[in-house]
Amino acid sequence: MAKAIRMKATGGPEVMEYVDVEVGEPGPGEARVRQAAIGLNYIDVYFRTGAYPQPLPAGLGMEGAGVVEAVGEGVTHVKQGDRVAYAGRPPGAYAELRNMPASVLVKLPDAIDFETAAAMMLQGLTVQYLFHRTFPLQGGETILFHAAAGGVGLIACQWARALGVTMIGTVGSDDKAELAKAHGCTHTINYNKENFVERVKEITGGKGVPVVYDSIGKDTFTGSLDCLSPLGMMVSFGSASGPVPPFSLNELASRGSLFVTRPSLFAYSAKREDLDRMAADLFRMVESKKVVININQRYALKDVGQAHIDLESRKTTGSTILIP
Repeated sequence: MAKAIRMKATGGPEVMEYVDVEVGEPGPGEARVRQAAIGLNYIDVYFRTGAYPQPLPAGLGMEGAGVVEAVGEGVTHVKQGDRVAYAGRPPGAYAELRNMPASVLVKLPDAIDFETAAAMMLQGLTVQYLFHRTFPLQGGETILFHAAAGGVGLIACQWARALGVTMIGTVGSDDKAELAKAHGCTHTINYNKENFVERVKEITGGKGVPVVYDSIGKDTFTGSLDCLSPLGMMVSFGSASGPVPPFSLNELASRGSLFVTRPSLFAYSAKREDLDRMAADLFRMVESKKVVININQRYALKDVGQAHIDLESRKTTGSTILIP
């Protein structure tokens, strides 16, 4: 038997139960992974609340790192004893031990420890595709990135600096502003004190930015559109404040023929060759110290309820991990 988090219904943090589960042999295409660390991400909240539906009862968690104990039929790219990490479906990472699709596993370089890996895979791969595929940054651009002091945000600050990009980041407090600046964010905007649209226009001399990366959703969507220069791209990759409400396409035309996209990591990494390329890029950035993964919160797996409370109340910064 192994400990895991399961939920029988959607709802608040109280629906997550710390229970014993039986983990058998991996089936075809699966690997059994003994997890050393598990990543906590806002997408976990979406699954817990039912914003992202899944069959119940169910597990939670999209990211972890550990050692392969066994592999099922047809699995050749990993083997027993390999150090691995992953960020992918189906949910179920909140566990000591799990059988899971081997297709999402990547081998870890020796220089990257389990806790770092569990803290960086989903967030780091997200920044990789946002900056290199969704709106490829060449260097020299000025961009707007919301939630700059969060887990994705602090990685984005460093990655932008490495690319020679001027990053404007929004944050919710002065302390978070200092944190983002320390990690490479060029300009910070405390949205509790300042109007971020006005500040972006001021910083850019009225031109706006060619791209906005927005994981907040409902509360920032329209303002983000107003920050874009003509032909700019709105990248809406999350909805921490709630889903973006329906809007008229004329809103895009009236602001200068804007583009809007709603990307997801799982679409960008669906092909094995893409996942390998993205992971290799992330590993290079971390091994070179151009990106340092900040694990600012650690919780025991059994205390995952408190971790969710802290995440939703925006008390966390950087990355958060759960320890089985």
